[in-house]
Amino acid sequence: MDVEILARIQFAFTVAFHYIYPPLSIGLGLIMVIMEGLYLRTGDPVYETMTRFWTKIFALTFGIGVATGIVMEFEFGTNWATYSRYVGDVFGSALAAEGIFAFALESGFLGVLLFGWNRVSPRVHFIATLGVWLGSMFSAIWIVVANSWQQTPAGFHIVGEGMKARAEITDFWAMVFNPSSVDRLLHVWVGAFLAGAFLVLSVHAYYLLKNRHVALSQKAFKIALVVATVFSLSQLLTGHKAADGVAHNQPAKLAALEGHFDSLAVADMYIMGWVDKEKQEVKGLKIPGGLTFLLHQDFETPVTGLNAFPEDERPNALNAIFQFYHLMVAIGLFLIALSLYASFEWWRGKLFERKWLLWVFVLAVILPQIANQVGWYAAEMGRQPWVVYGLLRTSDALSQSVTANQVWFSLIMFTLIYTLLLFLFLYLLNKKIQHGPYDAALEDERPHQREMAGLFDKPTKQ
Repeated sequence: MDVEILARIQFAFTVAFHYIYPPLSIGLGLIMVIMEGLYLRTGDPVYETMTRFWTKIFALTFGIGVATGIVMEFEFGTNWATYSRYVGDVFGSALAAEGIFAFALESGFLGVLLFGWNRVSPRVHFIATLGVWLGSMFSAIWIVVANSWQQTPAGFHIVGEGMKARAEITDFWAMVFNPSSVDRLLHVWVGAFLAGAFLVLSVHAYYLLKNRHVALSQKAFKIALVVATVFSLSQLLTGHKAADGVAHNQPAKLAALEGHFDSLAVADMYIMGWVDKEKQEVKGLKIPGGLTFLLHQDFETPVTGLNAFPEDERPNALNAIFQFYHLMVAIGLFLIALSLYASFEWWRGKLFERKWLLWVFVLAVILPQIANQVGWYAAEMGRQPWVVYGLLRTSDALSQSVTANQVWFSLIMFTLIYTLLLFLFLYLLNKKIQHGPYDAALEDERPHQREMAGLFDKPTKQ
């Protein structure tokens, strides 16, 4: 493989591994704010105990997320020097804003969140929890802004020529609110909320199936189910809005996502299928004119297809882009159906009687993670052959001195290290889950926590 492919694989691997953790931090942060807010409102110590439990898991995801994110910044310089020079002034502003307004807020309050339970008042601790969650949200803002600028550049001019050219910001707020940033940010936030909610649902469904921590788990499950239902439905709206933006700003990407070739034809919407690039057709289950209707609210308006673009300006891996996109959509629809059905059973008063449903929630923890990953794959692969859309090709963005052997070595090294980190994360996560919510309570000096630990650790029949 040549340097370009290897460098792209390496960056895709590192960013995909890193992206396991920030969505969990954002989603768990929201759940923790809700749980601790309920504790302040009701005074029920069960809510405090569940918040303590999820705070420990949040800290684990936060720590590994920070460690794995640092690597990508070095990759910009080692493998993508031309790209770094081109976007450095733009990314520098966004990443500096992340450090000042997001990471400082998140990490500053994190100490109070973790160690302030018996040292500050409940209200101050709640403010710290809120600050950590908002910090994670702000961090996502600046990362998505930087990436969205690559998709839809705005608020800049080009200085220099050829390989020395670089983008300089002329309007900071035009760069921040570039044509795709808000739509993509909302889509990312909602995906993160779902990742956190389904982790909470999975763990507490497991406890309920094992008849452990029943009273606490029923309350925590209901909190997470509300979040999952609201935001799974919200994802329909944010996804549709983002797709409208792609149709307007990146029509070649939309055509690749849907496998649409003919610019003079009404576009079908495929439920599933297989793209034959050579024959320029898709075989599968489709809704005739469905894409045209979603974009134009009629069944007659043609949609721009791939044949409207020069061949060297079309994404290459069409079938992979198509499959990733449709897998994301399919998972999103399944999560909606699952959340709504569980909410219906809750309304009927039979939610926790459906053992098979609880097992589905135990296993469904992986689905939001897969949807987040393949959604990013589709977005980034659909932008090709541009690393900055319409301005800088990926093939021109590479470092001129890096060799294939060097990239191979670092790729193998990162694969080994990240595999060890994944096993460490899963081991520590499983250890905390097996200990349960009341392990921290046993170390607490407050009598009511000791009493509750002894009560709820006993198996209970519903």
